[in-house]
Amino acid sequence: MSELQAALLAIGVGVVVAVYLFGWWKQRQYNRKFGAAFRQSHDDALYQTNAPQPTPEALDELVMINDDAIPDEAVAPVAVELPPEVTPKLNEPCPLLDGRSDFIISLRPAEPSFAAILDGLWQRKFDFRKPLQVVGLSARTGQWERVIAESPMLYVQFNIALQLVDRSGVISVAKLGDFRDLVLGIAKSIGADTTVPDILETHCAAQGLDALCAELDQMVGINLLPPGERLLNGEKIADAVALHGMTLESDGAFHLSNSSGNSQLTLINKDTKPFQHHSLAQFTTGGITLMLDVPRVENPAASFDLMVQIARDLARDLQVNLVDDHRVQLTDAGLAKIRAQIVEVETKMCDNNLTPGSTQALRLFS
Repeated sequence: MSELQAALLAIGVGVVVAVYLFGWWKQRQYNRKFGAAFRQSHDDALYQTNAPQPTPEALDELVMINDDAIPDEAVAPVAVELPPEVTPKLNEPCPLLDGRSDFIISLRPAEPSFAAILDGLWQRKFDFRKPLQVVGLSARTGQWERVIAESPMLYVQFNIALQLVDRSGVISVAKLGDFRDLVLGIAKSIGADTTVPDILETHCAAQGLDALCAELDQMVGINLLPPGERLLNGEKIADAVALHGMTLESDGAFHLSNSSGNSQLTLINKDTKPFQHHSLAQFTTGGITLMLDVPRVENPAASFDLMVQIARDLARDLQVNLVDDHRVQLTDAGLAKIRAQIVEVETKMCDNNLTPGSTQALRLFS
């Protein structure tokens, strides 16, 4: 045997011995830490007649610590004592949903349950061509909250809502029927009580809401075009709009966001080609357009005033003209007429209990 082979053999033996000693040491440490607990005498928990019941807080904590480890049977109803404020809210409207814009089915399990009991619903959430959302009345806090399939809390009631109207139009009666049948099937399988609105009445009301939204749906644009054949450079556009807090986002447009993080004003390339960060220096365009989506912004008239001010500043900085869709110069009188129309839309929305820029408005005009 050569010296190299002998050395390799010695190293191999050393590694095996080291691994064995390390395993023995870890086992000894484990026995010292946990062995005493198993040597103590305990009553068998399965046969205790007066075993203490876990509190709702303890159940919630256990689920949140190891949600992935919950077996299928753990989603079955669990007996817990409800806080006193829960019972009255079972008969109150949920503030997170609106019956005008959603078809809402209330589902009440026999006992407080995890969201996973709605398994069949989560799998078909995107089958109805309209947004679907679930809210639950928490057994621990007595408050309504939005629910996802992985929600770790126990709920005494679920309100399952299918949106009725958006910019693509009103939902069909057939889709409402499919949604109702799905939820009722789930309720039957888990032994839950339900409250279901009438489909035809709901659809009729939704058609009225859709007509109102079509009347209120107004988008205002101010075009900024350079004179003659001159083109605007993308980098110079980005520098000019940055002075007003507008940033380029993934949709290829510059946005000015409000305090809620929603887009208040949008600036796009008039030729519809998106702006891109990596090509701004080489990007050129024959014009840009400032956009205001009237029903989706808070205080539309004030937002329009801000839009006009920014447009005038950009006209000065980029040496462009403010024109309408017919390339006619926008005058103060023309801008005042547009503002009056925006005020009319804003007033009509408020008269119909639809607040511009609200969560409901963002959903209806999406």
